[in-house]
Amino acid sequence: MKIKPVMAICTVVLILSQRFTAEAEELALFAGAASKPATQEIVELFESKTGHSVRIYFGNSGNALFQMKIARRGDIYFPGSPDFMEQANREGLIIPETIRIIAYLVPAITVQRGNPKQILSLRDLARSDVRVAIGNPYTVIAGRYAVEILERAKLAAEVRPRIVGYTETVEKAVSLVAMKGVDAIVGWQMHESWNPENILTVLLPPEQISRISYMPMAVSSLSENVELAVQFVEYACSGEGKRIFEKWGYVTREEDARRYAPDAVLGGDYTLPEGW
Repeated sequence: MKIKPVMAICTVVLILSQRFTAEAEELALFAGAASKPATQEIVELFESKTGHSVRIYFGNSGNALFQMKIARRGDIYFPGSPDFMEQANREGLIIPETIRIIAYLVPAITVQRGNPKQILSLRDLARSDVRVAIGNPYTVIAGRYAVEILERAKLAAEVRPRIVGYTETVEKAVSLVAMKGVDAIVGWQMHESWNPENILTVLLPPEQISRISYMPMAVSSLSENVELAVQFVEYACSGEGKRIFEKWGYVTREEDARRYAPDAVLGGDYTLPEGW
């Protein structure tokens, strides 16, 4: 399944205050950790506007999908990349026509605030005094993009000995940098906004960014409250929802994401080389 560009345009914004129901309902949202700070704030606002509640289950995108599938429950799926949404669609776990693109993710290097190791490029990640972490590339999309970037730059063999950990979510990789457990990760450009006192973003040159990811959201086919789940999805991609994501450093328009890498592929699959 390819997500058509028209699905990225949120043309319907529900007026939540007019959709309040007398009896409060609870939605289950299964989400990739790459969206955590913004998703938490959107949930709080949605709850205050509607009187309904949303229980969030964060994890890596693959694990969030697995949990929803095994539990045979869930109202909304919000992975950190389109490939997991495509997998959810192949398995009949989402309603395709409800897919909306919420934000775009641009690969970048995340380092400690002040950049004490003076990490300014991918090549610096190969230095013997630098400790690196990435998300598990088999389950964390940021980790998969990191591998692709290093392989394309022909630096994988030099950087791999510097990788001291593969985290189960990109959020945990960012935390390692903030706590000075590692010197750098290859993650997303918005990480600095998560913890500006402790981390800093080092942008990659456009020619090293081969792919830009995006975060789609959809109503689960397992939902027993589709109408309310649609209401939440439309709120997340409304003007107010997008402003929340932008406040946390996310890019919400494709044209803005392409300013970082005009020639990058949008989404798509990448097959990990043997050995990772």
